[in-house]
Amino acid sequence: MKIMCLHAHFDDFEFVAAGTFELWRRQLGPNLRARVVVCTDGKAGHQFRTREETGRMRLEEQQASARVGNYEFAPLHLPNGLIPREACLRVTIDLLAALWKEIRDFEPDYLFCPPVPSSALAGIHVDHVAVAQAVREVAYMINVPHAFTPEYPADETTSRPCKVPVIVNTYDSYMYGANAYDLAVDVEAAFDAIAKMAWCHQSQIAEWLPWVGRHQMPVPSSLLDFKEGLRRRFDRKNQELALPPPLAREVFAITAWGETPSLDQLKRDFPSLSPSSNFKALAQRLEDWRNRS
Repeated sequence: MKIMCLHAHFDDFEFVAAGTFELWRRQLGPNLRARVVVCTDGKAGHQFRTREETGRMRLEEQQASARVGNYEFAPLHLPNGLIPREACLRVTIDLLAALWKEIRDFEPDYLFCPPVPSSALAGIHVDHVAVAQAVREVAYMINVPHAFTPEYPADETTSRPCKVPVIVNTYDSYMYGANAYDLAVDVEAAFDAIAKMAWCHQSQIAEWLPWVGRHQMPVPSSLLDFKEGLRRRFDRKNQELALPPPLAREVFAITAWGETPSLDQLKRDFPSLSPSSNFKALAQRLEDWRNRS
């Protein structure tokens, strides 16, 4: 099985899908390839480090997290070779082309990305929304071999079909109060691994996020101290989504952007699904999508 997380920033993955990827890794071992792609350069989010220093640190921290989590990592490169700029990401032809190539080259079974906000009252992060909207817009083009050959030249006289993944939305803390989910994964068994991956992002969790303030993350004095803060973060998510305490859970929504799975497939593939998942409503929606296709 191949799984991919496309997200905006260095450290986004750790707070939305790292536990599920870790459980999959434990379950499938060498039969799993997991890849995380970060779609911005990480240079904007700091209060005293220079942009260049911040970008360099964020890259090194994500590489350290990848070693801890045993997943593949790559920053997204546009057709001109540059990494998109943080804090002002927009859906452009070049961004669509770069995502198209990344997805086609890896051919994941499941692709995880941020959600598109459904309410004008929901808070957003511009980079999260741009990644979400870009994945949504490019999804139909994944199996269109000539869609971006102007950006990525190829032999247009011969093509092969490309696997289209099931596209899954993650939770987004910026949309607090407007998140919805189909599947809840019990990641309690992976809690320590999540904490160790997130702990790699010291310039984030010990410097930037506490300074910003909105994340309710004080400066941690140790990994143990950080785990207590991470536990509170999971507790707030459970409360927001009316999930029973106290287990750590990651939640996901299945989209119609890519391949439409069956509920049986999802139950078979996803690790440690919680009984709190919205199986009945999801089953009906998936059936409706298949009947309309």
